[in-house]
Amino acid sequence: MELEKLKEVIAGVLSVDPNEITLETTFLEDLGADSLDVYQIVMGIEEAFEIEIPADKAEHISTVGEAVDLIKNSRE
Repeated sequence: MELEKLKEVIAGVLSVDPNEITLETTFLEDLGADSLDVYQIVMGIEEAFEIEIPADKAEHISTVGEAVDLIKNSRE
């Protein structure tokens, strides 16, 4: 559930095919995101999942899998 919704957020920000996004996909190397893109993705995650991600945690997200884990942990 989280992964599919997250793929849509990422695809919307970066204009990439959501089917190419896996848990191992990195934002910087694989998707070519810069710091502004990552910020927009974090904002999209917060809106889509109705959670708040602390800035110190957002800075350390490098893969889609890490973002999914952060989403799951924020909902508990």
